[in-house]
Amino acid sequence: MPKVTVRYWAAAKAAAQVAEEPYDAATLADALAAVRERHPGELTRVLQRCSFIVDGHPVGTRAHETVRLAEGGTVEVLPPFAGG
Repeated sequence: MPKVTVRYWAAAKAAAQVAEEPYDAATLADALAAVRERHPGELTRVLQRCSFIVDGHPVGTRAHETVRLAEGGTVEVLPPFAGG
């Protein structure tokens, strides 16, 4: 199973209480399930509003089960930002 780094930004970072952490996950859905298991509560609620970037590519509306993760990859967790 690929080892990836999940990076949290803004409200996600505050809820996780870490900037980033490693996970073993084959898909974005697997990674997010592991995040929810490790951080029940506020981060789980924040994730419902987040967008995700995997290895520099926005996930958009793709089903998370279809987004494959690569060894050494990065998942960016981006809550909605205010301002412009």
